[in-house]
Amino acid sequence: MKVRYIGTLLIAVLTFFGCDDNTGTLGIDMLPDSDAISAHTTTFDVKTESFFADSVYAKTSTGYIGRFTDRKFGYYEAGFLTQLNCTDNFSLPSVYKVTERDSQGNPTKATGRMAGDSVVSAQLVIYYSKWFGDSLNACRMSVYELDKELEKNRYTNINPEKYFDKQNPKLLGRKAYSAYDASVPDSVRNNTDVSGNPTFYPNLSFPLDKKTFGEDRILKVYREHPEYFKNSDAFIKHVFKGLYAKSDYGDGTILYIDRVDLQMQFRFHYTNDSTGVALQKKDGTDSLYYSMNTIFASTKEVIQANQFSNSKEIEEIAKNEKNWTYIKSPAGIFTQASMPYDEIYKELSQDTLNAIKLTFNNYNETNNYKFSMSAPNNVLLIRKQELKKFFEENKIVDNVTSFTATHNSLATNQYTFRNIARLVTTCINEKQAAKKKAKDEAGATWNEITWEADWKVENEDWNKVLLIPVNVIYDSTSQNQNITGIQNDLQPGYAKLKGGPEGEPLQIEVTYTRFSK
Repeated sequence: MKVRYIGTLLIAVLTFFGCDDNTGTLGIDMLPDSDAISAHTTTFDVKTESFFADSVYAKTSTGYIGRFTDRKFGYYEAGFLTQLNCTDNFSLPSVYKVTERDSQGNPTKATGRMAGDSVVSAQLVIYYSKWFGDSLNACRMSVYELDKELEKNRYTNINPEKYFDKQNPKLLGRKAYSAYDASVPDSVRNNTDVSGNPTFYPNLSFPLDKKTFGEDRILKVYREHPEYFKNSDAFIKHVFKGLYAKSDYGDGTILYIDRVDLQMQFRFHYTNDSTGVALQKKDGTDSLYYSMNTIFASTKEVIQANQFSNSKEIEEIAKNEKNWTYIKSPAGIFTQASMPYDEIYKELSQDTLNAIKLTFNNYNETNNYKFSMSAPNNVLLIRKQELKKFFEENKIVDNVTSFTATHNSLATNQYTFRNIARLVTTCINEKQAAKKKAKDEAGATWNEITWEADWKVENEDWNKVLLIPVNVIYDSTSQNQNITGIQNDLQPGYAKLKGGPEGEPLQIEVTYTRFSK
């Protein structure tokens, strides 16, 4: 009888809670007084504080470059370092060569198509499709060649000077620009192909010396050492270690870089399909054409690293604001919450935790600044002690120790985690298991007060969780919105949240059922 009643009760309770997240005590009077289950809701305080994040793990194919100064948080600068990918068993075109002639000396067979063993032109092209800030702001970008191979350091406090000589840099190019290139006519900017896809792709091009770079650094080396081009590792080690792009003028614009291409232009013969012999024009001269090719490009197969640097204001804000907290991206501020696990266990250890809700409320802020930052769209709630491996191991949320929430900007201006009961029970059980083990090992010498003091020192982050701005990636082929990846949010954004060390604490809402005889 008890099992049947409990099953019926739980269905009713879950149905009720699905309609109202603020349910009070539910009295269950269908069971005898001696055998009753009751559902209740109670709250516990959650203290929060801002947590300064000097850097974040940033494994992404997007590069960020520019400088932006916010009236509250000061400036931050972005630059990126990247290697260029060399496809496996890469090859460059071979030079046109006649292999057979007829009795009159006319070519009858030939190989290759390149007209001369030379490069017509070479350039680096940096492509971007989005930006933050003032699209017409005057900026300047400098691109340097790396002297050392990049390490697999994905954190945004990477030091570029470790990989190139600042005192004697190898400057590949420097260019002034604005994010929106007003010199491009609308007919070009709005042009589409037959499928309706845009043909214009905003970019910055940096011409390279065709002789010293195109021929001596690439073409000549390939002819002499094709093994240097057998894969990315060989190419990066022997030919080109990578580049560093930085902003050295302008404030107010951040470009989101999609990729970097090393392009080279060659001259080719039009040739006969069957014999390979060069076709002739009516005047008897060879028929030639020019072709620009992307030879190497930044891709996800090689290392790309973003570097962010913040002004001192952001660290001071994180430390000194006492009546509220912040989340700030990129690589700025998280909100840290101290969860009341001990209090929950003390009061509800004999009950069943059904649902636990935690809400972070945003302050409404007015900002007349044209390019002000908005609240991050997605956030991650995660145990502080699991932060490092979560991003480094490319994990996704398990709804046990990590959860995501979307900003409800239209209705409540909140980040709401509707049920983190599994997080609470996991952490409580973790401590109770450790206590039991220590008690069994200590035997008669067991001292709970001493153990509790030592536990708090050794496990200071046990009850800590962090609220972090993130970018959530979904499976585009699925209708169920399955999450395939979570990355630190690297776009500018912030939210001011209620709480803080001296502010009003947050409330964690616990719904539980109690069985009594």
